[in-house]
Amino acid sequence: MAEQHNADPQQRELLRVCRIGRAQGLKGEVNVRAFTDDPEERFAPGSVLLTDDGREFTVVRSRKFKERWIVLFEGVTDRNASEALNGTMLYTEPVYSDDEDDDGFYAEELIGLEARIYDADEYTVAGKVTDVAESPAQWLLTITEPSGAESLVPFVEEIVPEVDPEEGYIVIDPPNGLLRDR
Repeated sequence: MAEQHNADPQQRELLRVCRIGRAQGLKGEVNVRAFTDDPEERFAPGSVLLTDDGREFTVVRSRKFKERWIVLFEGVTDRNASEALNGTMLYTEPVYSDDEDDDGFYAEELIGLEARIYDADEYTVAGKVTDVAESPAQWLLTITEPSGAESLVPFVEEIVPEVDPEEGYIVIDPPNGLLRDR
């Protein structure tokens, strides 16, 4: 999910990749909490990650240990340097695919889309996507309904069969009781 949203078009759009945690050992490695769906690519040797103020961190090596990643960044050579990075958020620029068969979406592409429910050839507006949260099973869309109530909608094809960011909407087919206004 994107951590920052800038109104200034000159600012780079960045996607949150990870938060650096505590130091691991004495040689500069750090534990990171990954927020990406492709940590193998993001933490591959040579990958460059950015802070929100533009500092660059190049991955030297990484490995997965249980549910976390341990990463060594170029220039971080001892425990003191790695401890100083604790809490630092790292980002990357999005890479959009030109492949028409690519059904993937970035979370920030979904935020702001109108949620529609179709009945025959007409639709009603169920609300607007106001947030996207990651859960172990799938993303959860926060739909803010016309009354102001918020409902969590699993981002799965059975419930969200159509997504059209260019037209500004998603189609949802919620089971009874999922939305508060319905």
